Amino acid sequence: MFEQIFKNVDDVLWKDAGCSSELDYVEQTSWILFLKYIDDLEKEKQISAELAGKSYTNIISPEFQWNVWAMPKGKDGKLDHHKAPMGDDLTEFVNQKLFPYFKKFKLNAENADTIQYKIGEIFSELKNKIQSGYNLREVINLIDKLRFGSHAEKHEMSHLYEAKIQNMGNAGRNGGEYYTPRPLIKTIVKVVKPTIGNKIYDGAVGSAGFLCESFEYLKNSKKLTTKDMETLQKKTFCGKEKKSLAYIIGIMNMIFHGINSPNIIHTNTLTENITDIQEKDRYEIVM
Repeated sequence: MFEQIFKNVDDVLWKDAGCSSELDYVEQTSWILFLKYIDDLEKEKQISAELAGKSYTNIISPEFQWNVWAMPKGKDGKLDHHKAPMGDDLTEFVNQKLFPYFKKFKLNAENADTIQYKIGEIFSELKNKIQSGYNLREVINLIDKLRFGSHAEKHEMSHLYEAKIQNMGNAGRNGGEYYTPRPLIKTIVKVVKPTIGNKIYDGAVGSAGFLCESFEYLKNSKKLTTKDMETLQKKTFCGKEKKSLAYIIGIMNMIFHGINSPNIIHTNTLTENITDIQEKDRYEIVM
């Protein structure tokens, strides 16, 4: 369903002067995908609030919402070319307004576990490398066709994203450190046999393969109650990652697998003072 869209995005980035490798393709696809995900998430929460007779306040200001700057549409449901920024106007907006706006989310977030904090972290670590505003417009138009609503859509998205990570791991000398072969990860998780209630930690999280596979294993281990799912979402998976690109990819990968607000911290585990480790920092399983 979505595979051709991913290929088309790569084709557009291949011809852009600012993107020179598979690493750049993954990085640049990630921040645009993330904003599309946030837009779908906000719509989902809006509908849920309305069904419950409650109000919902968007976390993103109107000017920076996807349907305003990225894909303003007319009554026919198609892109409104009069309102949609193009070329230099688009790159100027993204570089000088969009990124600075989202960077501030990190300062205003209540804590590091919130989606607001993750937004701030991602846009503090990345920058837009797509030099041509026309190429950027083309990528946005393609990514707008992706959906994160159903379980099937999220499953396909996670599968395609994993494939991009694998390609990234094969691109250049530095890529390999981000990717551990999935069959090896699956085997280790099966041998360890985590159970719901365990706190699972990865101190060099990379693309979050171990955490994602542990989530899939636990999700399918038994029929989950609402409490079990809340435990998996909020109290099970923790990770740390030093490198900026791997940190972003790890967050995105967990989101695509269904973990809405990944508890990954951007830090170097090896520089931590072990005397500062407290009881709350203990984990049942280290992957």
